[in-house]
Amino acid sequence: MPASEPVRFGRKRALPSCPNPLFLKWLTELRDEAREKGLKIQCTYQKVKEAKILQNFGDGDLQNGKNRTKGYQREDRGGGGGGRRKKRGYVPQKRSGGYAVLLTLYRHSEAVKVTCFKLELQTAAQPYCDKSFTVPDLGSKYTAWSSVSTLIQKNLLIKTHNPARYSLTEEGVALAQRLEAEAGGGGGPGGDRGEVRGGGEEEEEEEEEEGRPGVVDLTESDDDAEQADDRTEMEVEETSSSKPQDSQSRRPDAGRLLPGTYQIILCVDFIETTGGSHHRKQELVKELQRNGVNFDIRKLNVGDFLWVARENVAPIPGQLRAPPGRELVLDYIVERKRMDDLCGSIIDGRFREQKFRLKRCGLRRPIYLVEECGSAASHLSLPETSLQQAIVNTQVVDGFFVKRVQDVRESAAYLTVMTRYLTKLYQNRTLVCRSRELEGDVGGDEEEGGRGLPSCSLISFAEFNHGATKNKCQTVREVFARQLMQISGLSGDKAAAILEQYSTPHSLLTAYEKCSSGAEKENLLSSIRYGKLKRNLGPALSRTVYQLYCTPGALS
Repeated sequence: MPASEPVRFGRKRALPSCPNPLFLKWLTELRDEAREKGLKIQCTYQKVKEAKILQNFGDGDLQNGKNRTKGYQREDRGGGGGGRRKKRGYVPQKRSGGYAVLLTLYRHSEAVKVTCFKLELQTAAQPYCDKSFTVPDLGSKYTAWSSVSTLIQKNLLIKTHNPARYSLTEEGVALAQRLEAEAGGGGGPGGDRGEVRGGGEEEEEEEEEEGRPGVVDLTESDDDAEQADDRTEMEVEETSSSKPQDSQSRRPDAGRLLPGTYQIILCVDFIETTGGSHHRKQELVKELQRNGVNFDIRKLNVGDFLWVARENVAPIPGQLRAPPGRELVLDYIVERKRMDDLCGSIIDGRFREQKFRLKRCGLRRPIYLVEECGSAASHLSLPETSLQQAIVNTQVVDGFFVKRVQDVRESAAYLTVMTRYLTKLYQNRTLVCRSRELEGDVGGDEEEGGRGLPSCSLISFAEFNHGATKNKCQTVREVFARQLMQISGLSGDKAAAILEQYSTPHSLLTAYEKCSSGAEKENLLSSIRYGKLKRNLGPALSRTVYQLYCTPGALS
């Protein structure tokens, strides 16, 4: 018995009675014109009905057909579509990343809050999305936040400022209103609109309405058409099967780490393990390994050591590495200085800059780990009394905790003790992710309602490291502060006091212009109070700032 033919699934395309009725109509018109003129080519056109289309055709006939095709296309475009449907606008799938972002920004705009930071937007939009905004699905590198690039490309979302803030455009507001109306209408969890994937590709034009003769591609066979239909059916089945997986990726505790779901990791800046005295730096790594410290070497934009709470993620069968877990930075950061390095940083100005950046990094417990350098201390460029005074100022004036050790082994021992202490301190705490821009740099311990567990608000490692970038885009206020701190005797506290009253150079120059005399200009800043003791800035610094910004020529 002959083998039975394989069963084909999918929609069958209705075969037209004529493979290309439009082409047949044109050839019929050409035949009639040739018959009126008495030309013998009418016999060639007559053979079309006998399915001998490609026989006895020349270049003139092909050019005539091209001209008629171009004319038909112009009429079809200029005639209001001629039955063609317009392209659909971009509409994100319900409970997708784009849907959640549009809906969240629209509801925030009703409360007169038109811009949102990234972390705030992710936290607020997570309840409206089935996928996670921070952790990709199994076997994928994309999260729900990946659809934001599509919204920006479609001119539905605007990204401004640094750090980035997001707001809706007029088109975005109009689309969000439609989504809000449909959400209020009790739509099901699985929307019938497909989200545009792969960067927001435009949807294909709809097929022509039934009853109108369409142009049929003569190069396409029936087998090709059926295979395309089969592929469409398979794509629909794959999409429907992936929806339960998306719903499983929703996380009830998004934005927080519960006790027992994370571990404390010591992060070591890679500069502390490479370059310089390679033997001495490798000794630090060996001591940490010998002490059983769980540490990770990575690039830190500020500080040399810090601790993160890393989420425990189970490995996935079939994958080489487990998916990355969330990381929240604890409020402790260590800057390690040998005495010779401390001397060099004081001379070239890095010492003040590093302390200023440590204060602004968002962590509340900065630590200065000062390491003695043995007999090399007698050959330093600065006297030992100057170095001792700088260390005392760091502890008393700047408020840093200063720990002095003798060598690399004691440094590793201190880091080991701190790691064990922090592990015990945070073992029963719920860690909540916060944003520096939204909540400021000050965060306190709270009690989680209903559970009686102490909670602590921390910033994510990604936001911390991005915000501590040394050469990132700076505001006018930040540049003005750095200018003021270049003046001898003008510390960070004094610069901050000046910025409270005059946030930009323009505002300071405007205040100078309003002064009636030169003496008044020189003493404009002398009564500004700074620091915890609220001391006056003094006439000497006030005069120096006035001369710096108001002297037209070179300073003497």
